[in-house]
Formats: sequence, structure tokens, C-alpha cells
Amino acid sequence: MDLTKLQYLTKHVFLCRCAWRISTKHVIGRWYMNFSKCKPVSFSRCTLQFAKVGVGSPYPKQSLKTVSLVPARTFSLTTCTFKNHSTDQDSLEEDEIDEAEIEELFQQQIPVGIGEEDHRVFIVHPDVKWGSKKQHLTTAALQMDEAVGLVNTLQNWTVIDKIILSTKTPEKKKIFGKGNFQTLTEKIKATAGVTAVFVNVERLSPSSEKELQEAWGVKVLDRYSLVLHIFRCNAKTKEAKLQISLAEIPLLRSRLRNEVANLDQQGGGSRYIMGSGETLYEVQQRLLKERELKIRSALERLRRKRHLLRSQRKQKDFPIISVMGYTNCGKTTLIKALTGDAGLQPKDQLFATLDVTVHAGQLPSHMTVLYVDTIGFLSQLPHQLIDSFSATLEDVAHSDLIVHVRDISHPESVNQKVNVLNVLKNLQIPDRLFDNIIEVLNKIDLIEGYQDSDPQVLSISALKQHGLDVLKEKIEEAVLKSTGKQTMTIKVQLNSPQLAWLYKEATVQAVDDVGDDCIANVKVIISQAAYGRYKKLFQVT
Repeated sequence: MDLTKLQYLTKHVFLCRCAWRISTKHVIGRWYMNFSKCKPVSFSRCTLQFAKVGVGSPYPKQSLKTVSLVPARTFSLTTCTFKNHSTDQDSLEEDEIDEAEIEELFQQQIPVGIGEEDHRVFIVHPDVKWGSKKQHLTTAALQMDEAVGLVNTLQNWTVIDKIILSTKTPEKKKIFGKGNFQTLTEKIKATAGVTAVFVNVERLSPSSEKELQEAWGVKVLDRYSLVLHIFRCNAKTKEAKLQISLAEIPLLRSRLRNEVANLDQQGGGSRYIMGSGETLYEVQQRLLKERELKIRSALERLRRKRHLLRSQRKQKDFPIISVMGYTNCGKTTLIKALTGDAGLQPKDQLFATLDVTVHAGQLPSHMTVLYVDTIGFLSQLPHQLIDSFSATLEDVAHSDLIVHVRDISHPESVNQKVNVLNVLKNLQIPDRLFDNIIEVLNKIDLIEGYQDSDPQVLSISALKQHGLDVLKEKIEEAVLKSTGKQTMTIKVQLNSPQLAWLYKEATVQAVDDVGDDCIANVKVIISQAAYGRYKKLFQVT
């Protein structure tokens, strides 16, 4: 068999999931699979056929060799081919990625077990009594409320029961002690209709997940896998889909190791494929690595495009303000109130925003600024998930100001603030931004008789548009400080292009006639760089 046919065969072997309903072995030898009719995504319609390699093969069917393969996985490891694109970084069009290419990467890498079906979920919250995993700024009840909110975010998913159990051994496979685990198992099995158990921890190890699934007989989820599924359901743009696909790689890789380890115990995991020099595990790892490289390559192209767009905004000299906060704190509602952008449709749900979007607004001085709407944060998420969205969050590091929005009506507002600031630190936000964050307490309309208690923060209601004028003034003051823009009065010749240039390159606040038909005093907000260009262009001293 030639190398090309071997490569196709190898990929098909790992993708043909329904083959495992027929047999636990694939035939490999001088005969190979003709899988032109095989559709890996369509389980019931997949058919396996065998055809000879070449005409007149002397090898009878009974002499064919067989080899056990890794049990079918429910995510695809096939590679896809990107079209050749120009490497010219100065052209946005040449860095465009075809939607079909993104969709192929996104759809062929769906993590095991969750699928598209609805789930009736039993939530388990381990209440850690002491140690590094104990949460000090919140309570078990509040953490359970957030877990319920995560499940309810998914359409047609329902919480049918929940329980908080104390544990002193959260690092063990079963998380709980023997007695509590037995009680929990009995309660889950006695609850009718359970299709999944959500263990409200950051990340379960593959071996722990496997052991819990065997004990409870249903799919087991952790925060990482559940939030990834929420992201996948909400992803609409190319960048969101790619970043989610990248975030799923560690999950797929760890499960692959666990499955192969189980196969090794049966004596099949270390076998080589037809003298290729690769074990089954090595082939799957290679295919997964190829997919990761393609995702990173596509993200790099999108990063270049975002960089070009960012450079264009900088050339226009528009100050950029990143609006950040915990998920569902009201960031999009605030930006809509500040800009009047009717196209923004805020939603009262977790992770409604997965992409960076930019919206223009005006400050009291008539200066145009750009507000950047960002993805919301969540506590207890692995750093790999945040890292996968680094391309999106790059815009934050290049902004002129950060507005941190807090939901003051939420009982965990302080804990949420700490989580957001920790994420910003991990993202290595420049000190110039981190030290000058404007903190905004939103949703004061939901607190009866609310009174300001901290003069260092601003209290508003984005929905009711209370306190926005003061916020705009605060933003303007901070923007002038961070950008080095200054207010000055410039004498201009009205019979020249000077005034038109200032309207285009600066913020014109007032034009005062000085009695001469050809001269006016123009009050502007202008950057040092723009003023330097003005003086050079019009030879002004």
C-alpha cells in the first residue's frame, strides 16, 4: 500500500465511528477500505466496503491481517486544507478566511459526550472546607446559584436537582469521602430523568471524569466543559469559533491520553500501524496537533487583520475605551446607553458577548471615542480558556482607558471584582491602564434606597440612564490625561483649508469670529502629534 492510501486509511479508521457498532476490528493489509460512501458524521448511514489495491491481488480475503483500533471518538481528527492566501499584511482582503474553512474546523472538533441534545442536569457543588481550593470571598450557596445560572443559560437545559456536599479531599478522583460519595451516588440514581451531572469544579481530570461516569451512569461535566459548550452554542463569528476550537484542544488531548491508557491495559494501545513507525496514539496525537496548528494559523491571520483595523483607528486619533467586567454585569447595556447605538441588543444571560465589537460615541467636549465591548469573565476557569481568547483581548492592551463595570446588585460583586482584576493581571495589561481603571457600579436601580458609599467609584444605572453625564465627564478627563491631548485655541485663516483640516483631525469645540472676515479663533482638543502635523502643513509657528 502506498503512503497516500495509508494516510487516508489511517484518518478514516479514526473517524469511522459507526464502524464500532459493526466490529471492533478493521481489516488492514493488501486490501484497503473504499470509504467513498462513508460519512463519519452520519452514524447510521456509514457503510464500510473493502476493495483490492490494484488489480489481481494474489492475497485471498482470509489472509488479511487485522488490528484492534482505538474505540470511536465523537470528535473528528481529520485535517482540512486552507486556500492559499497572500502574505501581504497590508491588505485586509488578502487576509480574509473563507467561512467554510472556519466552519470545518469548528464542527469537526466537538468534545465528547455533550452533543446537541438537551439535558436534565443534577448539580453537585463540593464545599471545600480548607486548603488552597477553598473560596474565601463567597459562599457555597452563592456558588451553587451561579452553577444553576450556567446550566439555565443553555436553551432547553433544565436543573432537576442540586446538592451541596462538604469535602476535605477535593483532589481525589471521587472528590468526596467514602460516605458522602455513597450518599451522593444513591441520590443521583434515585432521581428520575437525570441525563447529566454537573460537578461545579474548575476542571475534572480525565480519570476522575471516567470514574464518576461509571459510578453514576450518566455524562459528567465540569465548569470547563460546560462553559465551552455555552461558548460553542453562542459563537457566531469566525474569530469566536476559532478561539473556542483552540480552547477545546487541551480537553480533547487529555481525553485522548486517558482513552489510550485504557487501551494499553488491554494490550492494544502501543501497536504500530502497518510498519508506519507510529502507534495509534501517536497518529491521533499528530492529527490533533495538525488541527491545532491550522487553528493557530487562522487565528494569526485574524490577529493581523485586527491589528490593521486597530492601526487604522489609531491613525484617526480616536481614543479607545475598553469596557470590561464579569459576565452579565451590563457592559453592552452601558455601551448602548453611552453611544445610542440601536444595533446593540443586550441580553440578560451569561456570555452573550463572545467577540470584541467597537462602537463610536461622543463625550461632552464633542470628542469622538470608541467603546470596545469585550467578553465577560467568570471565576474558576482554567487559564487555557482565557489564553485561547488572547487574540480578542489584545484590543484591551492597546486601549487608552479601561472602564470596569460591576453589577452592584449581585451578592458576589466583590468576589467578581477580584476575579476580573486577577484576569487582567494575568493578561499582563500595561501598568498605565491597570493603575487608572474607572470603576463603575452598575444596576443601582435594582437596590432600593441605594446611596453612594465610595467617592472613588461611580454609581450608575445603564438601563435607566442614571449617572451617565458624570461618567462621561470622568471618561473625558481620564482620556485627556492618558492620550496627552490638550485644549487650545488656534487662529485660522477661513479662506484656507485649515478649518476643514481641524474638523477632520481634531475635535473642534467652538469657532469664534474675531471681526475679520478671513480669521477666526478655533477652540480644539488636539494631540501633540496632530498639532505638529498642522503646523508643518500650514507653516504655522
